[in-house]
Amino acid sequence: MTRVWEWNRPVTVREVLEDLQKERSIAYTTVMTVLDNLHQKGWVRREAEGRAYRYEAVSTRAAYAAALMNEAWSASDNPAAALVAFFGMMSPEQRQALRDAVRMVQIDEPAEDPEQQAQEAEETASAEERTAQAAAEGAGEAGPAEGDEPGASATGKGR
Repeated sequence: MTRVWEWNRPVTVREVLEDLQKERSIAYTTVMTVLDNLHQKGWVRREAEGRAYRYEAVSTRAAYAAALMNEAWSASDNPAAALVAFFGMMSPEQRQALRDAVRMVQIDEPAEDPEQQAQEAEETASAEERTAQAAAEGAGEAGPAEGDEPGASATGKGR
């Protein structure tokens, strides 16, 4: 999946094979089987081109990551605690990306009265303080294992 996402265009088995062979030896039939499995699971769509197919991602890598996060969050019996724990695991760069994303979403929302905006800003600052405190308290706890990204192998490299 990683290769298909990186190229962001329809790809053939041969193209993926040649790219993967730069790093390791792999059989054409292995790549073909993986792409066929991804098609059967709905991760890629394919279109016939002569005797071969061109495969294209159904969704973006960002949409896949968002769906994973939503699924994990929805499974929690305490979503607020899960978010606090998640924020505590984030690097400063990831927290900044989160702040930027929240700002982008807020730009799309209709304008509110200044008093309500001030209250929300205060609540956000308070939540950030609690998140930082929770992160400091949980710094010694182990984080979750790596997720099962489609196409991930035992070596951690995507297909």
